[in-house]
Amino acid sequence: MYSLIWSCVLLLFLVLSAPIGAEAREVVDSSQRSVDVPESVEQVICSGSGCLRLLTYLQAHPMAVAVDDIESRRRKFDARPYAIANPQFKCMPIFGEFRGHDNPELILTLEPQPQVILKTYSSSMGYDPVELQEKTGIPVVVLNYGDLARLKPELYKSLRIMGEVVGKQQRAEDVITFIEAQINDLKQRTADIPAQDRPSVFVGGVAFKGPHGYQSTEPTYPPFSFVNANNLAYDTALSGKELRHSNVSKEKIVEWNPDYLFLDLSSLQLGDKAGGLFELRSDPAYRTLTAVKEGRVYGLLPYNWYTKNYGSILANAYFIGKVLYPERFADVDPAAKADEIYRFLVGKPVFKDMNAIFDGLAYQPVSVN
Repeated sequence: MYSLIWSCVLLLFLVLSAPIGAEAREVVDSSQRSVDVPESVEQVICSGSGCLRLLTYLQAHPMAVAVDDIESRRRKFDARPYAIANPQFKCMPIFGEFRGHDNPELILTLEPQPQVILKTYSSSMGYDPVELQEKTGIPVVVLNYGDLARLKPELYKSLRIMGEVVGKQQRAEDVITFIEAQINDLKQRTADIPAQDRPSVFVGGVAFKGPHGYQSTEPTYPPFSFVNANNLAYDTALSGKELRHSNVSKEKIVEWNPDYLFLDLSSLQLGDKAGGLFELRSDPAYRTLTAVKEGRVYGLLPYNWYTKNYGSILANAYFIGKVLYPERFADVDPAAKADEIYRFLVGKPVFKDMNAIFDGLAYQPVSVN
């Protein structure tokens, strides 16, 4: 009862203290809701997986007045370039739990108050955006986080919506242009390679709401498509839902016997006696794979870490291209290219820091013998 009264008092205070005649403008968000936001926005919070990452891409992260509790956690493993580049996030006020589980009472106590709440994954997890707006009196703008495959248009739309809200329209266009330029460069380097000459590949250990073993993969893994590799886990007969994160049977991986194996290093979170690397080193079935026997296993930076790491996805693609087609990527230093991407997207070169977290296994052959 006390918390309800306190929330009502704070809401009344906010309403009474709002500038009379303050101008507003209408924004249509990713859920097709029309939301009235202030004409000039200077303070926001980002709710939901990846939302603060997008704000950082737009160079608008100084507008965030608080963060969710994932930012304050101090763990051995952390593969979020935007957070590594901005350690100040760890010391900022908390407005709720991660994955969009917001606390309206905490939001109402923030000083300064956010003028807009930006929210990702609102339809699948966390606080309902309409209810959150009603309880706080703060406009909530829903964004579709998208991906770099089928939902790439949704990602670009969300960057533009966010840019419109925070006054970073040109930066949104620059980010979209940059991402497209990397993808086009990757594709052009390998476009003329005949299908029969494209190596077969598999990536295992992909995280999904936490770390997994080697059977965990991403059927539409964008780096493979960007460099025209033969991704054995991709099946055009699968439905849209099945094309997302999947667990492939160990027997199927052995049957495929891919030319090259890649390990998503997020799997190392499971420790020395579990996870993808341990399985490749100890499981008799995996020991039969030609790529394991001949040393063609390579470490990749995590695809997912509080949802998709777009900068790391692009950087991984350049490394994979270098491994599969060294003559086509002779001018590319994968670590330097990763830092070029991170410098543009998050403002700092962070490859060395992330690689150190994963024992220097990124963009290297991984010893499994």
